[in-house]
Order: sequence, then C-alpha cells, then structure tokens
Amino acid sequence: MIIFPAVDIQKGKAVRLKQGQADQVTVFADDPVACAVHWQDLGAQYLHVVDLDGAFQGAARSYHLVEQMCAKLTIPVQLGGGIRDQETVKRYLDCGVTRLIIGTMALEEPQLFADLCAQFPNKIGVSLDADHGILKTHGWVSTSSQNIQDILPQIRAAKPGFIIYTDISRDGMQSGLNLEQLTWLAEHAGLPVLAAGGVATLKDIQALYPLSLRTNLAGVISGRALYTGTLDLKAANAWIAKQASPKM
Repeated sequence: MIIFPAVDIQKGKAVRLKQGQADQVTVFADDPVACAVHWQDLGAQYLHVVDLDGAFQGAARSYHLVEQMCAKLTIPVQLGGGIRDQETVKRYLDCGVTRLIIGTMALEEPQLFADLCAQFPNKIGVSLDADHGILKTHGWVSTSSQNIQDILPQIRAAKPGFIIYTDISRDGMQSGLNLEQLTWLAEHAGLPVLAAGGVATLKDIQALYPLSLRTNLAGVISGRALYTGTLDLKAANAWIAKQASPKM
C-alpha cells in the first residue's frame, strides 16, 4: 500500500481545500515544486498532483509548474484536473507525468475516455468523486445523477489503469475514510483503487492496511493531514514496510 502525498496547485501555490470548495482554501506553500521535492525527500514513492485551476475552469492551467516538478523529481507523478481532451493528455505526458486522472470526461464522454484508455494503456485513471454517494463533476461543482454502483460497469469496460475514490464530504476534513463505500469499491472494481478524502492519522493507515491485503486497494492519497503533521509520512511508510517484512 502506497501513501501518495498530494500537491494541489491553485494560482501557482500549493494549497488544500475543504470538501473541494474553492473559497475554503489554505495555502501551505508558495512554491509547489519545492513542496513536491520536500515530500520526495521525506520518502514519498509517488506524488499526486491536482491542477485546481484546471478542474474549476475546464482546461489545464499548470503545465509549466508540472514540467518543472517532473524535471526535479525522480519519483513518478500522477496528475488530474482539467484533463478533458486528447491534446491535454499528450501535453502532460510530454511534460513527464507518469499517469493522468480523468473525472468529468469519464462520466460525460465515455467513448472518448475509453479511446484514451486504449491509446495510452495504464496511463489513464478515473476519479470517482462522490458526495453522500452521488458522483460530482467539473471540479466537484456539478452533480450527476449517478452513484458509484451505477457507473462502475461502464468504467470497467473502458479499462482504465486505476480508480481514485474520494468521499467529498470528508475531503480536507481529517475525519477518517468512508470505509463502507471504499471496501465495496475495492472488492468489486477489478482495478487498483486509491482512496482519498479523510485520512487523518497513522491509525487510519493501520485500519486500511488489512483491506489492501485482501482487495484491490493499492494506496491512499493524503493532503492536509501530512501538511499539518497529524500524519507523519516517514512513520507511516516505516509502519507499512514493517508489516511487509518477513517475520523472524
């Protein structure tokens, strides 16, 4: 199970939102590139980056920062936010991003999403962002008529490389994950699943770890908890490594 530190970019800064609301923002770093390097130095194995401006405006806005970030890092980067056409996919991959996360397009243009998954095998993942069970799109400001159970057959048919599940009501709240929904998805997805929204402490990591041993849960994305220090990346990675070590 991998812990993905999150670097959310808004107006050139590294920020965190509460429940995805643009007016509930905390700036954690003026330099997102330096922030990314910081997490790598603390032992991150993979970085999760979100272009919030792209998510809200519907078109990618952070190419230059992402390109700088990828040039500085030796660990892989996954990125989402405003990726709604083939040109954006190609440009971000050319910037050095390892894999991309698509949300709105996957729900509203399923054939285009499936075509991209086929064109870029294992490079495209889907973000399923739910508020009280109902999926949201367009940077979480639009509500769809579907839930995760409704959409999962369509998503699986498109053959993305992975799924990210976010419980919006818990995002940035450090209130713990929605274990019931996450467990169902990890058991039924047939794809690697990353959990986001609500991770607060090492106890949350410890509670999730057994799920990673028997389902498709592959990792956890954490933002505010890492920035405020309620979750220590080094300690959490050390605990996970200890579980995986052979017993003497």
